[in-house]
Amino acid sequence: MRLSLICVMLIFPVIIGWGQVSLDYYLPDQIEFDPLIPTPASIIGYEVGEWHVSHDKLVLYLKSLARVSNRITIEEYGKTYENRPLLLLTITSPQNQSNISQIMEDHHQLSDPAISSKLNTRNMPVVIWLGYSVHGNEPSGSNASLLVAYYLAAARGKEIEETLNNCVILLDPSINPDGLNRFASWVNSHKSQNLISDPNSREHKEAWPRGRTNHYWFDLNRDWPPLQHPESKARIEKFHIWKPNILTDHHEMGTNSTFFFQPGIPSRNHPLIPASTLALTQTIGTYHARALDQIGSLYYSKESFDDFYYGKGSTYPDINGSIGILFEQASSRGHSQESVHGTLSFPFTIRNHFTVSLSTIKAGKEQKEKLLKHQSDFYQSANTQAKQDPVKAYVFGSEKDLFRVYHFAEILHRHQIKIYDLKKSITINQKSYKSGAAYVVPLNQMQYKLIKDLFESRTQFQDSLFYDVSAWTLPLAFNLNHQGLNAKLFSKDLLGEPFSLDQKPIGKVVGGVSNYVYVFEWDGYYTPYILNKLLEQQLVVKVANEPFTDSQGRKFSNGSILVPVNNQKIDPDQMYNLLKQLVIKTGTNIYTLKTGQNQAGVDLGSPKFSSLKEPKICILVDEGISGYEVGEVWHLLDVRYDMKLSMIPQAVFNLIDLTKYNTIILVDGKYQGIDGMAKQKLQNWIKNGGTIIAVKKGAKWLANNGIGKTQFKTIERDSSQQRSYSDLQKHKGSQNIGGAIFEANLDLSHPLTYGYNKRNISLFRNHSLIMQTPKNPYAYPIVYTSNPLKAGYTSSQNLQNIANTPALTISAWGKGRIISFVDNPNFRAFWYGTNKLFMNSIFFGPIVDLESAK
Repeated sequence: MRLSLICVMLIFPVIIGWGQVSLDYYLPDQIEFDPLIPTPASIIGYEVGEWHVSHDKLVLYLKSLARVSNRITIEEYGKTYENRPLLLLTITSPQNQSNISQIMEDHHQLSDPAISSKLNTRNMPVVIWLGYSVHGNEPSGSNASLLVAYYLAAARGKEIEETLNNCVILLDPSINPDGLNRFASWVNSHKSQNLISDPNSREHKEAWPRGRTNHYWFDLNRDWPPLQHPESKARIEKFHIWKPNILTDHHEMGTNSTFFFQPGIPSRNHPLIPASTLALTQTIGTYHARALDQIGSLYYSKESFDDFYYGKGSTYPDINGSIGILFEQASSRGHSQESVHGTLSFPFTIRNHFTVSLSTIKAGKEQKEKLLKHQSDFYQSANTQAKQDPVKAYVFGSEKDLFRVYHFAEILHRHQIKIYDLKKSITINQKSYKSGAAYVVPLNQMQYKLIKDLFESRTQFQDSLFYDVSAWTLPLAFNLNHQGLNAKLFSKDLLGEPFSLDQKPIGKVVGGVSNYVYVFEWDGYYTPYILNKLLEQQLVVKVANEPFTDSQGRKFSNGSILVPVNNQKIDPDQMYNLLKQLVIKTGTNIYTLKTGQNQAGVDLGSPKFSSLKEPKICILVDEGISGYEVGEVWHLLDVRYDMKLSMIPQAVFNLIDLTKYNTIILVDGKYQGIDGMAKQKLQNWIKNGGTIIAVKKGAKWLANNGIGKTQFKTIERDSSQQRSYSDLQKHKGSQNIGGAIFEANLDLSHPLTYGYNKRNISLFRNHSLIMQTPKNPYAYPIVYTSNPLKAGYTSSQNLQNIANTPALTISAWGKGRIISFVDNPNFRAFWYGTNKLFMNSIFFGPIVDLESAK
C-alpha cells in the first residue's frame, strides 16, 4: 500500500493551496544552487506551475536573470504582431561568453565544405537551441523555460561547469508570445482556489479561436519554410546565424496521452534526411528515456509523429545539418485535469519538459563530437550530391507580376539560399524567362538539399500516411513558371547580381499627369490594394471585360482597370499624386491615356467596362468554423491589401443589420449557429444583391441548405472487401488527402480569373469534397485536369474522383451571387498563386453576368 502511494506521489505531485509546488519538485537532487541568483518565485511572485506565466512576467524574470548571471546574455531578436519581444538567451560559461563571436564564427564554418574538414572540433562547443511553446496553449514548455534558465544560471559544481564549457545553449522561452499570453489570460482568469480537474469545466474549454496560434491565428509550427510572419522571419535569421547542432521543439498533446519524444515513425521520414540524422536522434532518445524513467514518467517514441514536412520546428533542422527533436507532453489544459492516468497537474507537465531539456543538454555534451561531425558531413554530402545532380540550377519568373517573383525570391533568400538576377533572357520549353523578371538558383551551394526540397514535385512515397501535408512545392504555390537547368542550359553567364531584400519592384505613372483617364493591368499581386484605395476615395473605377489596344499600340487584357479623371471627387492633381504613391508601394505601372479611341478592341467608353463598388466585407466566425482559414482571410485583407474586415460571431448574426455589408465570407466550417430565421435572413440578403464567397465546407453548407445552385457529389467508399483490423488506421489514413497539389485549367476570359496569363494553375487541397458540374456552362471557370496530381500523395480513387470536376463555381441567387471554392485559395498565407482568385471574387463577383448565360 505504501509503495503504491509513493508511486502516485512520484508521478502526480501533492498540490497545496492554489496548485503550488515547491521548486524542489522540479530540480535534480544533490545540486547546490547559487543563492545570489534569483528564483522564479522571487521575481514573478509565485512558484512555477502555480499559475500560467504571462509573457510579460516571463520576460521580467529572464531579464532579471541575465542582469545578475555572467553565464547569460539576452537579446531581443524580433517582435510579434502585438509588439511583444521575441527573446533569445545565450547560456554558456563566462569564458565562452567572452569569446562568443569567435565561437559563432568557428561553428558556422562547419557548414562550409571547403573549410569544415580542416577544422579542429575538439575544443569547439556544441550548440543547442531549446525552443518552447510554439503553440501558445501548450504552455508547459514556456513555463519550463523559467526552470531551465534558473538551473543553468544557478547550479554549481563540476558537472554544470563542464556542461557550460562544452555547450552554447540558445534558449527561446516563447516562440509564440501572443498565443501564450492569450491562453494564460484564459486559464488564469478561470482558476479556482480549489483546483477543478473536471474536463467539462470552463477553465478547460478555451474560447475560440484559442491560444494555439499567433495574432492572425496562424500555426507558427507550419511556417518554417514559408516565413510569412514576423516571428518566423526573425527566428530563422537567428537559426542560420548559429546553425545549432540540436534544436528542440516543446509541445503538448491530448490529456489522455503520456509523453512523446522522437525519432517517431522511421518510414515517414523525408527522403532527403540522411540516415545519420535518424541514428543520432535515436541515440539522443536514450538520454530522454533514462531521465524520464528516473522521475517515473511514462513515454513513447516510435509512433504517431513523423519527420516529413519541413514546415515544423522539429523537422526543419534536419534539412540544415542539425538534429530536430519533437517533445509532446499530455496537456493539463489548465492547472489540473482528470485523465485516464489519474489527475494530471500543470506542474507535472512542466517537470517533464524541464527534465528532457536537461537530458538534451547532457546528450549534446556527451555526443558533441558526433554532432559536430554530423553537421560537417551533412554539408560535405550535399556538396557532393550537388555536383552529381544532372540539374545544375533552377530558373523562375513572371514578366507580368514582379512582386510575386520578389516574394518567392525573398523566402529563398531568408533561408540563406543564393539567388541571382537572370542576366540574359532565355526560352525553355516554350516558356520565356526575361532578364529583370526572373531569377536563377544554382544548386552548387551550401543549401543544396533545402533547394531540392522547396522545388521538387514528389509523387512517390514510402508511406501513405502523413502527420501534415505531403507537398509544398513553392514555385507551384506561387504559380510561377520554373525550370530545372541541366549542364547544357546552365552557365555562369546567366548569373547577374545577387538578390537583396531592398530590390522591391517599384512602379511608375507612365505618361505623367492625365486629364482624361488612367489605366493599369490587373496582373500584379498588389493591384487589389490600388483598386481598394481608389474605391475608398469613392472614385468611379471600371474594369475592362474585353481586351483592347490603346492609341499608342499598348495592349491591355481583360481585367484592366480604368480610372476616369473627370467627374471625380478629387481634382486631377490630387489623383495623380495618389496614383504616384500607390505605384511606388505596389510595383505597378499605371498608364496615362489621352484618348478614348483605341487601335483595337473596345473603346474606353464601351459598355464592356463595368463599374465597381467598394467592398464592405464581413466574415462569420466562432465555434465550428476554421480559425486558421478565418485568420488567413483576415491577414490577407488586413496586412497585404489594407482592407477592413468585420468578424461577426454566429451568435449575433441574426441581430445585426446586414445592409452594412455587400460581401459575406464563409470559410471551412459547420455554421450550426445559422439556422431558422438567421438562414432566411442570409438568403434574403443574397437575393437583394449581396455576394457570398464560400470555401470548402462553407460552400457545402450552402449547398446542403439549398442556397445557390452548386451541388456536391456523394463519394462512396468501397467496403465490400474484408480487411485486417490491424490495417484500419493505415487504410483510413491512405484515403485522406492530408495536403497535396493539383492542377486545374482556367477560363481566362472569366471575371473570376482576371489577372492570370496562363491557363494552368496549381491548387492546394487537403480534403475530399467534390463539386458537381453545374448545368450552366459559364458558371465554373476553373476545372481540374484529367490527371491533376502535381505533387504530394493521394489515393488512386481520390485522384479519379477529382479529375475533370469544378474547382470554382458561381451562381446567381436573385440579384446576388454565390461563389464557391472547393479548395482554400489562401492556404497558410504562402499560396500566393491563388490569392488573386479570392480577390477577384470580392471585386468582380458582383459583375459576373449569369443571366445572359442562361
